[in-house]
Amino acid sequence: MSHPVDNAVSAVRTYIEQHRAAFLDDLVDWLRIPSVSAQPDHAPDVRRSADWLAAKLKETGFPTAEVWPTAGAPAVFAEWPSGDPQAPTVLVYGHHDVQPAAREDGWHSEPFEPVVRENRLYARGAADDKGQVFFHTLGVRAHLAATGRTAPAVNLKLLIEGEEESGSPHFRALVEERAERLTADAVIVSDTGMWSEDTPTVCTGMRGLAECEIRLHGPDQDIHSGSFGGAVPNPATAVARLVAALHDEHARVAIPGFYDGVIELTDRERELFAELPFDEPRWLRTAKSYAAHGEAGHTTLERIWARPTAEVNGIGGGYQGPGSKTVIPSSAMVKLSFRLVAGQDPDHVEKAVRAWAAEQVPPGIRCEITFGSATRPCLTPLDHPALRSVVRAMGRAFETPVRFTREGGSGPAADLQEVLGAPVLFLGISVPSDGWHAPDEKVELDLLLKGVETSAHLWGDLAEYWRHAP
Repeated sequence: MSHPVDNAVSAVRTYIEQHRAAFLDDLVDWLRIPSVSAQPDHAPDVRRSADWLAAKLKETGFPTAEVWPTAGAPAVFAEWPSGDPQAPTVLVYGHHDVQPAAREDGWHSEPFEPVVRENRLYARGAADDKGQVFFHTLGVRAHLAATGRTAPAVNLKLLIEGEEESGSPHFRALVEERAERLTADAVIVSDTGMWSEDTPTVCTGMRGLAECEIRLHGPDQDIHSGSFGGAVPNPATAVARLVAALHDEHARVAIPGFYDGVIELTDRERELFAELPFDEPRWLRTAKSYAAHGEAGHTTLERIWARPTAEVNGIGGGYQGPGSKTVIPSSAMVKLSFRLVAGQDPDHVEKAVRAWAAEQVPPGIRCEITFGSATRPCLTPLDHPALRSVVRAMGRAFETPVRFTREGGSGPAADLQEVLGAPVLFLGISVPSDGWHAPDEKVELDLLLKGVETSAHLWGDLAEYWRHAP
């Protein structure tokens, strides 16, 4: 006798195979729209992309699909109630805008004329993020076909923004303004990836980000180093000393209070990171670097995924031209960025940096610090039931153990977690070779369909957990 789970997997795969060609044709149509949010000339294309997606979501079966305007580019919202009062509500996040792309950048084909070569779909947005948004459309239909339902097992919502590639400047305001309609028990972010083609993984956290520029002002103008050198403070020397004081001899950030609240890795999390097939020499080649470096007592993966950092992004001051110009410069500057991990508060970090910088600056030097808007970190505990559902759904699709990663970068997912008060889960099928933001961006078609399959299994698993949760 066949097992019910085996039957469900078979039914989902059959439906996907029957509808694969139409699904890919639709995705190709969407990829042809150059929805580049960073370039004003493409603003009509970004709007056209939003309209296209809203229409396609209605065609998929979503009773509600709306284009939401913002002060910048529009987002798309869709909703499909389950009809079950006990069902959880799940919000899927992604984005429909893309990075700039042109043939002369090094593409082997036109970036907005999708082509398939060796079972890979090449186009700007194929992986980041249109392909990973779009797999949910076929996924929900496969879910319905396999279960005989007329509506998803969860109350399913989508929020697909149009400015992620421009830094999401209006996203948090949109989420706060529309919080009532976006209410959810869990958020699924499909704007991430896996470790590799043969090692499916689920991301459990993303670092936050705080950035600042520090300007040090000394003399009211550049002055003669012979007449005044050694007798007045030099802003360039002061900024060099400030940067030198940023870390201690163990490569730990030396700003007092910087590590306050940091949620440390558990032994189990460190074991799971260590299980990944990490090739450090290969990683260094990808980084175009020659040695690993960072906080003592932590592996490279731990440093980039689960430890907070402080980096110098730019430094300058004084004469930069050919030859010499013997001056004491009137000013110097440094740009710093801080990657934050779960438990850290960006406001607290900003106060700590300001206090630390004031201590480093000698008398006679005026210090100005400007912080940009911060992104908060997010983290899903390994034992969270919604995370277990994602892992089980992916495991059914890939038929191999699913491992865990985190993301060293930052994104708007934390805004959803903070405003909506819902856990954030990551479901992505992209792999490093997909070349996000690079020429010849692509998505592996076999993996894209595994994303469809994972989506199809996920909604029933989430509904089953919430229905029987104590």
